[in-house]
Amino acid sequence: MTATGDTATSKLELIMGRDGLARLVDSTVMVLGVGGVGSNCVEALARGGVGRLVVVDHDVVQASNINRQAIAFHSTIGRKKVDVARAMVADINPAAQVEAIDEFLLAENVPAFIAAHAGGVDYVVDAIDTISAKLAIAQYADERGLRLISSMGAANKLCPECFRVADVYDTVNCPLCRIMRKEGRKRGIRSLRVLYSCEQPVDVPVREGAARRERSNLGTASYVPPIMGQMIAGEVIRTLAGIGRA
Repeated sequence: MTATGDTATSKLELIMGRDGLARLVDSTVMVLGVGGVGSNCVEALARGGVGRLVVVDHDVVQASNINRQAIAFHSTIGRKKVDVARAMVADINPAAQVEAIDEFLLAENVPAFIAAHAGGVDYVVDAIDTISAKLAIAQYADERGLRLISSMGAANKLCPECFRVADVYDTVNCPLCRIMRKEGRKRGIRSLRVLYSCEQPVDVPVREGAARRERSNLGTASYVPPIMGQMIAGEVIRTLAGIGRA
């Protein structure tokens, strides 16, 4: 039996207020990449009352995703990630609208893609892996004043207490941030809000006989990408509800 006032949003309303929840319901968030960080971010945004989500990915669920992705189960292996994410959101919040876009973002098509799909979007979450595309997204957002937060590297990290939200130019000990800073300066990117870890990466040897491009030395703890996704969602939700950074 459901108690009076016991709804899917009753606990949220206590800390965010009715007006804050209304702002979230009226908000649209685009999540680029529905992997370890992105899928957990989508889940938290849906549970947090965001009214419309645009999820973008071109991959399918694989067995190796099960250790960290909110959409990865033996029952979802082989299915498109965006389709599983849309079904997950519908099961959490049937009133939420989800636009699922099956597309792989390349640096050269980022401006056209965002221009075509980001109309009315209040916040963009970059949870993709391709550095050139991340830079293109950051440059587009910086030039046009689009609100963006970008996920930095989760690989070979173990200590969640080291995660920070900061401008990329104020980061330390993150190899991906180092590249983003260097290339960002070349492109004139003035600012980029990121979630990163100040932990020194664990030194993992490359598998014998493997090429570096196979990423065989990038390990991921089961709890790290989910924590990152939840932290990014928290930053987005607080801002959109009017109780965080503008």
